[in-house]
Amino acid sequence: MLSMLAKLLKALNSESAPGQIALAFSFALIVALTPMFTLHNAIILLLAFVLRINLSAFFLALAAFSALAWFIDPYSARLGESLLANPALVDTWRDMYQSDFWRMTAFNHSLVLGGLLISLLAAVPVFVLSKVLINLYRHRLLAWFNKLKIAQVLKASKFYNLYKSIAE
Repeated sequence: MLSMLAKLLKALNSESAPGQIALAFSFALIVALTPMFTLHNAIILLLAFVLRINLSAFFLALAAFSALAWFIDPYSARLGESLLANPALVDTWRDMYQSDFWRMTAFNHSLVLGGLLISLLAAVPVFVLSKVLINLYRHRLLAWFNKLKIAQVLKASKFYNLYKSIAE
């Protein structure tokens, strides 16, 4: 866990694109708020390994959002249950259930449907907000920290150079 946190800090401090880290946060949110073994999570995990996203950020955010999911799951299940029981949508659900593809997606599971809806609605704001926060961190907080005397003393030490050579 500490090594993943160190890799996340390294990614935040590097010149890598903030969108890669923000996309990792959004993908982790979708995976965390829905049950693990579903078709959409398999597709997102495949995208996470194929696309150039920061995997340390993905797994660290997955752990954080999974803790959040523990609190949200009752509301997700309730939302999914209300959608599945909505009389205006019953014909749609019945038609979808006749298809093998839609049955494979487990849409008829209340937690999957509610969690997926919440996570898809929250994924875009999480992407935008995390991208903004990463840019603010890099341009303001990191710049302010690098100007501190103690940071300059630490960076000039042999210990920091040894750490930097091991970390790379």
